[in-house]
Amino acid sequence: MRILGAVTDIPFAGTRVQLSNSADRVYWIKVKAHPSNTGNIIFGDSSVSATAGFVLTATDTVGVELDLRPGSVAMSTFWADTATNGNDIVWLVLKE
Repeated sequence: MRILGAVTDIPFAGTRVQLSNSADRVYWIKVKAHPSNTGNIIFGDSSVSATAGFVLTATDTVGVELDLRPGSVAMSTFWADTATNGNDIVWLVLKE
């Protein structure tokens, strides 16, 4: 298993982006709104939007523990949107 992390830019409010298009399976993910953001981040799956998802302010962090069996959840499952142009989401995963 490996830990992998990155920052994903969300350039336009109302336009969700995939955190990674990797098919790698992950056991858990932790996400945080970048501290320099000027608006909220909305975290979720491919249906995430400004009105549907988990809202993160610049000081919020959320961890999601997934099924610990091999073949858990694909990294490509996770998406984010933003309330303000140019915000970022920081993420960390434990993957196979």
